[in-house]
Amino acid sequence: MNYEKRNLLRGYNLLLYFSGSMLINKPTEDCVTDFWTTGNLKNLPVSSSNPRFIKAASLLRESCHDNILCTNFLAEDFSKLFSVTGLRLAPALSSIYLIKAQKNYRPVENVSEFYDSYGWHSSLRDRNSDDHLGVELLFLTRLVDRYLLLDDDPCCIEMKKEIRRYIENHLLSWVPSWNNDVQEYADTICYKGIATLIHACIEDLYGLFS
Repeated sequence: MNYEKRNLLRGYNLLLYFSGSMLINKPTEDCVTDFWTTGNLKNLPVSSSNPRFIKAASLLRESCHDNILCTNFLAEDFSKLFSVTGLRLAPALSSIYLIKAQKNYRPVENVSEFYDSYGWHSSLRDRNSDDHLGVELLFLTRLVDRYLLLDDDPCCIEMKKEIRRYIENHLLSWVPSWNNDVQEYADTICYKGIATLIHACIEDLYGLFS
């Protein structure tokens, strides 16, 4: 694997860490400072020709110009969209979307089995449902990390297949519908951009591992 591809995959992992964290925890002023004020989201570590990615980058660059106001609006949006104590207009849970699409489907058990097959344990799994998008994205980064450590061609080929299988079955199967809900119900450009970024990143990774 060449240097450029390694850096590209690491860049996507950084974006998935960021976007996943914004779904797990209510945003704070420190979070806004770290990601927006310092300019990290104006200079993304990845460039992509995917129109969805370009749209996400544009939305994120245009968002959050005032730290305090942005923090407050993000916290309100988080509660309305994702929090169990809020309206939950776009819950970041695959079970809700997959059950609508496939009667009698058991997404939580299925994704749990995928985690367990790799012996993956995380404190996030203790605090959140296994089918929470933040958990699913973190696991995807672990699969990519594992791929980056391989130096054997047959193993790399098999790992590519596993990553594509995971993305296809546990992310692309519902994230597009979830993203549509975020676009409809989010008040902040920030969360519209984050949802679009997640959708674009998993599309790009699916293509990169083909």
